[in-house]
Amino acid sequence: MGGGGEEDEHLPLFETKAMKGRLVYRVFSVTIFIGICLILAYRYKDELPCVDIFVCTADPKIEPPILAINTVLSVMAYNYPPEKLSVYLSDDGGSDLTFYALLKASVFSKQWIPFCKKFNIEPRSPAAYFSTTESKCASLDPVLSQESAAIKKLYKAMEDQIETATKLGHIPEDIQTKHTGFSEWASVTSQRDHQSILQIIIDGRDSNTVDADGCALPTLVYLSREKRPNHPHYFKAGAMNALVGILDFLYLQFQSARNNQLSVVQLRVSSKISNGQIILNVDCDMYSNNSDAVKDALCFFMDEQKGNEIAYVQFPQNFNNITKNDIYGSKIDVITKVELPGCDGHGGPLYIGTGCFHRRESLCGKKYETGYKFDMKKRIEGKVKESVNELEETSKVLANCSYEEGTQWGKEMGLKYGCPVEDVITGLSIQCRGWKSIFFCPERAAFLGIAPTTLAQMLVQHKRWAEGDFQILLSKYCPFIMGHGRISLGLQMGYSIYCLWAPNCLPTLCYLILPPLYLLKGIALFPKITSPWFIPYAFVIVAANAYYLAEFMWRGGTLKGWWNDQRAWMFKRTTSYLFAVIDTSFNLLGLSSSGFDVTAKVSEQDVSERYEKEIMEFGSSLSGMLTIIATLALLNLFCLVGGLKRITLNLVDSGFETMFLQVLVCGTAVAINLPVYQALFFRKDKGRLPISGL
Repeated sequence: MGGGGEEDEHLPLFETKAMKGRLVYRVFSVTIFIGICLILAYRYKDELPCVDIFVCTADPKIEPPILAINTVLSVMAYNYPPEKLSVYLSDDGGSDLTFYALLKASVFSKQWIPFCKKFNIEPRSPAAYFSTTESKCASLDPVLSQESAAIKKLYKAMEDQIETATKLGHIPEDIQTKHTGFSEWASVTSQRDHQSILQIIIDGRDSNTVDADGCALPTLVYLSREKRPNHPHYFKAGAMNALVGILDFLYLQFQSARNNQLSVVQLRVSSKISNGQIILNVDCDMYSNNSDAVKDALCFFMDEQKGNEIAYVQFPQNFNNITKNDIYGSKIDVITKVELPGCDGHGGPLYIGTGCFHRRESLCGKKYETGYKFDMKKRIEGKVKESVNELEETSKVLANCSYEEGTQWGKEMGLKYGCPVEDVITGLSIQCRGWKSIFFCPERAAFLGIAPTTLAQMLVQHKRWAEGDFQILLSKYCPFIMGHGRISLGLQMGYSIYCLWAPNCLPTLCYLILPPLYLLKGIALFPKITSPWFIPYAFVIVAANAYYLAEFMWRGGTLKGWWNDQRAWMFKRTTSYLFAVIDTSFNLLGLSSSGFDVTAKVSEQDVSERYEKEIMEFGSSLSGMLTIIATLALLNLFCLVGGLKRITLNLVDSGFETMFLQVLVCGTAVAINLPVYQALFFRKDKGRLPISGL
């Protein structure tokens, strides 16, 4: 720093020098990287198990074919070896329109799948991709933009052809002659009276069946199981069981009425054709939103320490059409982010029917035994080597109505029969056989579906869920009876949350009827504000609501969304759950039988517009549920006005001091019902409530 001459003044204060041996280090780094890539290629490509995917649809009018094939295309494009994927579309509607749509999708998939994998796009449902993310992604990459435009043109052409046929209600004759599969419908009498229809549209075993890039395609199968008026068809459970089965089941647990040959009764359609170790079932309206979901699920099944005890991995139901303030409370965040993850600590969550990966053998009735191990790297032996035509004909028999007679299907094997929530009761049975389950909620939702867009749709959906869960509580499958000594007490209590949904209608109705009527009469039901007994009431009301509000906001909700959620729960408790109790009672008395109501997946244009604006959709005609909602709303309004009048005129001793809690209960009910009053008295659109029908 001192004076050292003119040269010293220009010396640097620090210096960076190149390290010797850089070339050697770079070569070493590259070789390590290549080695890791080779290890990953070895571990995943060859050792991954085969996966069979079941996409279920029931009615081409309620669940349009274009909706179903978008889900099919999304799962065909998984980041997974295509030769190890088999996709089955189970069509309980027995519709040639759905079959036609699947044929069109099989052709489009040869362009769509390589496009998805080349650019690693998400989501891989064409409709979802082109409507949400296409413009954002394409604008950043000119090559992607060009290819995306070409693929979109192909998709729109396919969509137009499918929707044209759907509007016509039949397939034109010139199209029918181009594929022999359409001849199956020549003998179809009706949706509930036809033979088994099975077509292998893409044979993944054929090395000549490739996509536009010359890569293999997943196996693609259409199935509509046989239905006859004199045979029960068991709705979705029956459709699933026609597919499930297992070809090589070493644990001999059941005996068949057919010559005591266990392999005969366990063989069903998918086990005959592909027999993958893992089964994914997904509803036709729940498209894949994460192309790595299969590998995510396999991380649990293939874990060397705990993977062998896992029966199924359940992903949450998420929806892509939820409004900002979730007008119908469809997001069910409390269930998917609190209750079901909490079940993981007690043995695992419920099976909720869609977005669930199953171990095939556990779904077919196998009990878990300590020390049990299954080599996922080894394909289940027994895959048949028949031609496509032979395989189709021999597999059709496995989906016939009479095939299950005298067997354990629907009882100890496959999905349970006789309950509207066949998924929940099946999951409980699997857990009672010693298996555990996993609830996995990844940062990017694995599946996205369509939430109800009308109040009636939401109420009907919850009526079915509540009725089925209540039936479980009152049956031999009650978690506290069947689960005693088999599953943990915590898991039994976890099931009871949903089993007690339906009877929850009784206290709710009491609070919506008795306090208002007694307020109108000036009769106190609760302690005075000055009474020490008022403190526990105040604490419970404030603390419970404050906690739920904080929890709701912490999960990303809005204040208005929380209020909408309160309204939705009140409507469900007073209608869906009430009807569930009534129908279950009739069912137990033998006066009725359980049904299965499919929730509509499409809405009219004006209904969709009102939903997007968060205007509650009641409908121009009154149903029993809407009549109850309107009646309770008017009762509370009338009683609140009458009660306040009595208090104001000093006709009640101590006035507000005595009647405060009743005014609060009644006033809250009136505030929650504001959309009902608007629909009754002020709205003129088709979504109003017709007061003339009350």
